[in-house]
Amino acid sequence: MVASAAILGAAATTGAFAAAPGAATPKPAPASQTMRALPSAPVEKVIVTYKSQAAEAGSNTAAKSDTAEKAAKTGETLSFERRLAGGGALVDLGDSATKQDLTEVMDAFRADPSVASVEPDIRAYAMAAAPNDTDYAKQWDLFEPTGGMNVPAAWDKTTGSGVTVAVIDTGYAAHSDLATNVVSGYDFISTSADARDGNGRDADPKDEGDWNATDGECGTGSKASNSSWHGTHVAGTIGAVTNNTKGIAGIAYNAKIQPVRVLGKCGGSSSDIADAITWASGGTVPGIPVNANPAKVINMSLGGASASCPSVYQTAINGAVSRGTTVVVAAGNSNANASGFTPANCANVINVASTSREGNRSYYSNFGTIVDVSAPGGETRRATDTPGTVTTPENGIYSTLNSGTTTQSAENYKPYQGTSMAAPHIAGLAALLKSAKSTLTPAEIESAIKANARPLPGTCTGGCGTGIADSAKTVDAVTTTPPVGTVFTNATDVTISDNATVSSSIAVTGRTGNAPAALKVGVDIKHTWRGDLVVDLVAPDGTVRNLKASSSSDSADNVVATYTVDASSEVANGTWKLQVRDVASGDTGYIDSWNLTF
Repeated sequence: MVASAAILGAAATTGAFAAAPGAATPKPAPASQTMRALPSAPVEKVIVTYKSQAAEAGSNTAAKSDTAEKAAKTGETLSFERRLAGGGALVDLGDSATKQDLTEVMDAFRADPSVASVEPDIRAYAMAAAPNDTDYAKQWDLFEPTGGMNVPAAWDKTTGSGVTVAVIDTGYAAHSDLATNVVSGYDFISTSADARDGNGRDADPKDEGDWNATDGECGTGSKASNSSWHGTHVAGTIGAVTNNTKGIAGIAYNAKIQPVRVLGKCGGSSSDIADAITWASGGTVPGIPVNANPAKVINMSLGGASASCPSVYQTAINGAVSRGTTVVVAAGNSNANASGFTPANCANVINVASTSREGNRSYYSNFGTIVDVSAPGGETRRATDTPGTVTTPENGIYSTLNSGTTTQSAENYKPYQGTSMAAPHIAGLAALLKSAKSTLTPAEIESAIKANARPLPGTCTGGCGTGIADSAKTVDAVTTTPPVGTVFTNATDVTISDNATVSSSIAVTGRTGNAPAALKVGVDIKHTWRGDLVVDLVAPDGTVRNLKASSSSDSADNVVATYTVDASSEVANGTWKLQVRDVASGDTGYIDSWNLTF
């Protein structure tokens, strides 16, 4: 079995699963990725701390009475809201209070000899921001709501630290946007002529180039081609150095990349690839030193035609999985059923199809019931454009590369298309998950990715798995303890327009007494630039509890979170509402679903 490494057209039947590169055209940063200043939010509440000997320090009734006295004195509408854990009293001025109102109220409390201190209940904002990598705006596959994978919102919880991802591919072409994240790998090409490094297997995974000088050189039907630097492009998607003011951002940018070379001139053999799988995952390969940095994720953006999975592959994959390594493979680029390609048709792998920027199955992507999930693979040309041309480079997957046509030259960046580009998106996500929760098994990682994927917004014929992977939703799912209790849900979509307030209702019935002191409010809102949104829970009696404030610096997409609310003062039965207010223009979305757990 040979997996050809040539960068072939998307109609190819074998190969490292990518299509030809092209020159990228600059694309302005989308509105959801530009910087905004912190807002100047009005203060609606103050925190009053009473002296320890004062009655108000320990009695809510006394604190309520004192609040009423201050309201009468200042002419403001004040209400005692609750006692804080530190003993202070939270007093609400209402949402129409001006700066002058705030000053008068605080002066009134300060003048009271029983008050130790009074301070405004100020807003804090998430300090997450879009990466400062200069070409990040070209990485639609990470952040765009239609075809992207919702990666930035996952970075609040995990960036891949502590996880090594093995890229079993053409090796590594030195690149400054990868170098600090690369750990020692290995060259498993056993034939010197194919390796082009003058020997067989060795400890240097340098990519020596996979060019073919003439047609037919690699078998009937093969074409002359330049070196692809395929492994370096794949590696950049997974783990490019991020926030270094250059190039691109990697999905798991604090993970380590381990280049494992198996593809050289005319591809690579299944025997070499199988040994590479074993070594990368920490297994023993005769005559090869033990891997000092065993990978917990393996990416294989390679393959060839085969009606079944060769036993040499399956044995190696099973061994890797048994050692706790997740194996991700590309479905293939032949617009055919993936069951006819390997290792896509092997068991114990995550088989990845490719989607376009519009959220359709990429015209070249393989499909079928054995596909597990989809991810952005891009389209550097339309299906009807001349094969081999690059007409839509902005719709490809932009990543690290080398400018050499045969041997290595200067580093650069270019867009590729292919299931080769889709697979590392899932490998990067697997690294994020393993970093966030180290106890996850390969089966649990696969299940989480599939269960939290979203339906393709476009079309897919033939089967694209469970949909396009959603990074933030998947990370949230494995890091959030599932609530225990009776769950009431509303899954009806509610459109959120610019500068509008909408709500979604849940009728709670069959409960006795009041709601819990730790009421769980699960929220799933699809919306670009989530900082535009104010999210509140409205109790049956109209009491409003804020779940999320707006933030002009929070450029990530979507609100997928579970909030805990003290609703013990509210009767449980009745109509509860999730109220969402959009405070800015330019980004819209919808309430996907929400739930209450009693």
